[in-house]
Amino acid sequence: MTQISSDLHDLTVAQLATLLSTRKVSAVEAAEHFLARAAQHTELGAFLDLQPEVTLAQARAADARLTEGNAGPLAGVPLAHKDIFVTRDFATTAGSRMLQGYQSPFDATVVARLAQAGAVTLGKLNCDEFAMGSANENSAYGPVKNPWDLSCTPGGSSGGSAAAVAARLTPAATGTDTGGSIRQPASFCGVTGIKPTYGRASRYGMVAFASSLDQAGPLARSAEDCALLLSAMCGPDPDRDSTALDVPAEDFRRSLNADLAGLRIGIPAEFFGAGLAPDVRAAVEAALKDFEQLGARLVPISLPRTELSIPVYYIIAPAEASSNLSRFDGVKFGFRAKQYTDLNDMYLQTRDQGFGDEVKRRIMIGTYVLSHGYYDAYYLQAQKIRRMIADDFQQAFKLCDVIAGPVAPTVAWKLGGHSDPLTDYLADIFTLPASLAGLPGMSLPVGFGAGHMPVGLQLIGNYLTESRLLNVAHRFQQATDWHTAKPADSAQGI
Repeated sequence: MTQISSDLHDLTVAQLATLLSTRKVSAVEAAEHFLARAAQHTELGAFLDLQPEVTLAQARAADARLTEGNAGPLAGVPLAHKDIFVTRDFATTAGSRMLQGYQSPFDATVVARLAQAGAVTLGKLNCDEFAMGSANENSAYGPVKNPWDLSCTPGGSSGGSAAAVAARLTPAATGTDTGGSIRQPASFCGVTGIKPTYGRASRYGMVAFASSLDQAGPLARSAEDCALLLSAMCGPDPDRDSTALDVPAEDFRRSLNADLAGLRIGIPAEFFGAGLAPDVRAAVEAALKDFEQLGARLVPISLPRTELSIPVYYIIAPAEASSNLSRFDGVKFGFRAKQYTDLNDMYLQTRDQGFGDEVKRRIMIGTYVLSHGYYDAYYLQAQKIRRMIADDFQQAFKLCDVIAGPVAPTVAWKLGGHSDPLTDYLADIFTLPASLAGLPGMSLPVGFGAGHMPVGLQLIGNYLTESRLLNVAHRFQQATDWHTAKPADSAQGI
């Protein structure tokens, strides 16, 4: 094997795409390299399904298109998909026993669009069951481990995606973000991830958790890579997804080198309160000083309803989940209990055995807040406050161009370190507001905290300003090297 091919896992998506397009590396060679790494690092629990024959067949087809000269921008680039996207050639479980072994007859729109751009699918990645969780400990197939410290969580629910990218098992991965499930694991694993404006990417073929919040996005090592992937993922999908925006796809790389001079970065006072760990605060504040050196100006702002985002989210999201997950009853597809007395008992036994504790908890909360006598008191009030949270952002954007702050109050905690679900819920306080407002947000690595665990900076933009966010992150990454750090090959990390 050549020196180039032996170091393929250290290349970014953009670098790998260049080597593939110039035929210095073949798509088959790249696929074999990453399949070998995935098989080598099973201790992370990142992959749920690998189909080497399928992957190599896609790679051979990519090589043929590259030879013919009609290949897409991602031709031959291997990537992996969060197991929340249905795929025709790989099993889709959503991290749940309820869908164990399920094989979809079609690909999700996001999967299909990346394939049209030439990407080769390595496999499916572990996630919290039905994307419900902040630590990737809720998967029916075991937890995912953080490659920086195998005793720590990678974050969730896209923990498998973040861990696989950080460990160099895949150059990039898809994820979904309902309340921070791209940004938080990206922060915990030291990679870059972006959640676009709600509706930018089609939800067709994404196993639904909370329909008004779920959004697809990429996780990769750099903002440049995320821009390349997001350009392929986004665009209208009117025949399949009524929530997809009627906004044409665009090249998010077009303004990656724009100057940051005069950029106004809003700093919310509510993101820097007593609950923020000192190590995270230090890394974030150091990054903000770097932005000032690049010509940006820090502007104090307020997002007064930040604390309300937690109760609002944990009313709206479970309500939508209780509705979406009612389809899993053992009748048409998926898991069915083996022993039951009648139809009603089959429903009860199937859902009791098929769902995990956290999913059951959210279904019960959601059913309660939607029930007669409680809908107006809880769900309706939560929707009103959600609108106010979105209005707070619009007031803030009159004073600034982007908003910056921490992604999470702490670095990654130990697996099993949170003894009650409420502690996990509180860890989402900085990511939930943007999700409730439907705004684009991203995480980029800006240093390390306690235990040499990664810290991410969150950037939030106004609607449809993904290009600006990606440029701000890209310019920072041109001036710093935090995004190039990788876990050590040791007993504690990979």
